[in-house]
Amino acid sequence: MNNIWQNLKESKQPFCVLAPMDDVTDTVFRQIVAKHAPADLMMTEFANADGYCSPGKEAISSRLRLSPSEGPVIAQIWGINPDNYFTMAQDLVAMGFAGIDINMGCPVKDMIKKGACSAMIQNPELASKVIAATIKGANGKVPVSVKTRIGFNTIDTEKWIGFLLQQKLDAIIVHGRTKKEMSKVPAHWDEVKKAVALRDEISPNTVIIGNGDVLTRAEASDRAKQTGVDGVMIGRGVFQNLFVFDETQTEHSLAEMLGILVEHIGLYQKTWGDSKSFEPLKKFFKLYISGFDGSAKVRAKLMETHSPQEALDEIELILKKS
Repeated sequence: MNNIWQNLKESKQPFCVLAPMDDVTDTVFRQIVAKHAPADLMMTEFANADGYCSPGKEAISSRLRLSPSEGPVIAQIWGINPDNYFTMAQDLVAMGFAGIDINMGCPVKDMIKKGACSAMIQNPELASKVIAATIKGANGKVPVSVKTRIGFNTIDTEKWIGFLLQQKLDAIIVHGRTKKEMSKVPAHWDEVKKAVALRDEISPNTVIIGNGDVLTRAEASDRAKQTGVDGVMIGRGVFQNLFVFDETQTEHSLAEMLGILVEHIGLYQKTWGDSKSFEPLKKFFKLYISGFDGSAKVRAKLMETHSPQEALDEIELILKKS
């Protein structure tokens, strides 16, 4: 097996991973990140295994679109039926993903009501069946990991992470908060450090990736030194700075950022056509237009647009005035 987690652990300390984010880390945005400031590894949006193994397969499959220009990508999946994880894992291997990650950390209520994602922290029996089915479906061809939290309502690192370390996983991504804490408190990196110590004791070959509140590559290095994690996952940091994975951290002008936004819009059009709404693109405007004189006014103008072409026309006017 070509184990991307082990390869990264051996080649870069720490390595940095782009977190899975719904309606954000689609193939279009991953291609933009890969071109302008690549992460060492990226993840897809969440893809529902139960939906994939149903008549709704086509809709779920759009979340798994992959371009060779992205570099290595991990498919992140969720659901509650182990048989569907097995089936989907087989297909993900065939699609060319570098690995499969199981979402056992998302705190969204609708998912928890179904018994999925962070609800599995309270249901280790189902969690073990899902992990075993995914590993069986991957058939030793790609690594299997879990992204999770340090507890459900209370911190329970020793019991929960200890349990996961017994499941023969290739990697565990530890978000340093409980489900109940959402993102309302600072991440408990002391608990992430505890997870590393548990790994050393229970399953030395499992790669540990820390997650929570890291906004720069320098912070990622600091967290790795403090805790011993092999890698660090960054989510919101890329939404504040497209170049978060760039170690040089050079300044970029408004014209440069608008140029990349034009590229993003064009690639979105080319990739999705009329099959996706224009609205999700608007959440990226602040990423590209922030920190410049008059940024708020420029963003407000763009937010009033209703199509990719309207947005492109507005950007052209902005560039002419600047």
